[in-house]
Order: sequence, then C-alpha cells, then structure tokens
Amino acid sequence: MRRADRLMRLIRHLRDGNLHRAADLARAMGVSLRTIYRDMETLAASGVPIEGERGTGYRVTAAITLPPLNLTMAELEALHVGLAAMRQAQDADLAAAAASLAGKLDGVLPEVNAPSSLAVYPFADAARGFQHLPKIRNAIRARQKLMLNLGPRDRTVRPLQLDYWGRLWTCIVWCDTTRKFDELRIDQIVTLRVMPSLFVEEEGKRLRDFQALSARKDETFVAPDHQP
Repeated sequence: MRRADRLMRLIRHLRDGNLHRAADLARAMGVSLRTIYRDMETLAASGVPIEGERGTGYRVTAAITLPPLNLTMAELEALHVGLAAMRQAQDADLAAAAASLAGKLDGVLPEVNAPSSLAVYPFADAARGFQHLPKIRNAIRARQKLMLNLGPRDRTVRPLQLDYWGRLWTCIVWCDTTRKFDELRIDQIVTLRVMPSLFVEEEGKRLRDFQALSARKDETFVAPDHQP
C-alpha cells in the first residue's frame, strides 16, 4: 500500500473522534508501531488536527480556528480558494502577497490547525483541488450528480459531504459506477463535470448510511488483547 493511501486510511479510522491506540492502528494497517508513530507525525505536520502521543493513543479533533476568530467550513473554503488562486495569479505582486499572507497566517496559528498554506508531503498538491470545492458544495446542496475523473476512468458519484483534514479536503460520495461508498481526496480529481441529473435519497446510499457503516467498522476495530 502506498504511504499516502495508508495515511488516508488512518484519517478514516480516527475521524470518529475516539482515542485509538497505536498498537491497534498498527495491526489494522499491517505496519510496525514505529511506522504508526512516523505517520502520526506526518499527519500532524500536514495540518491534520491530531491529538495524542506515544503510549496513550491518538484522535482527530474537529476544531478549526483562526485566533481570535472561529472559522466556518464555508469561510475556510473561501480562504483556501482565494489564497490558492492568488498564488497562481499572473500578477507577480499579487502572487507574492498571497504567499506572504499564507506565511503570516501559519505563523500565528497553532501547529495542528494551520489551514492557510499548502500541505507538506504526502499531500503537497492539495491546492490543486481547491478549484473544485464550489462546484462540489453546490452539487451537495442541489443533490446533483457529478462526473469525476481521478484516473484511469470516469466515475458518476452522488456527493454527500465535504470534510476538511488540516489543509486536505475530502468528499464522501456514493459512487454509481462502483456501487459503494467512497471518500475521495479533492486534490486527486483530474476533471469534474456537473451532471444534469439529480438524485434523491435512497436507503443504503445516504450520508447516514455511510456514517452507520463507519460506526460498525469502528466497533470491530477494537483489539482488547493488545496493550497501548
């Protein structure tokens, strides 16, 4: 398994907010404890709000703050999109100002909640997906299907929810192509097309169905025979 894929799996395990022991995470990922410790350090450095330490366990927190302001998801999205767009501007002064602003924001934010700049490895290209956020958000509200290409083929999906993981955005979808739920990294979307067809809530394909499925997986994840 590629390291980026393993890190995404770790985020999914930790997303319930519960404390997960490093030994349990290592067993689920099929790696050593030392690898899990390194992965936790990498996720924290990437801006994922990780709490915990070796010997106690880890959890992902939900707080997204910009002292002394509290940011909503929409406001955070606007900040991301604006900075990413300006850093690519043809105007060299605007691009430099956007880069400077991102650096200043990072300087005043807590290390684990620094949403302004581009993520470090392994999510270094996270800014590529910011352009898709407005369309995805609108599609979620309108219950409109999307045609996505993440390589090597197109997929028709029903977008259900956007999530933010410290500079990394993901979207929970029901995929009509694969007939299952998925959590897609926005930065991996090559092309996105809004489809004219709408979707209605169907049992087994709703956000609450995904949440119930995730909860059941979390219940089977506990390994009481392992020490923390």
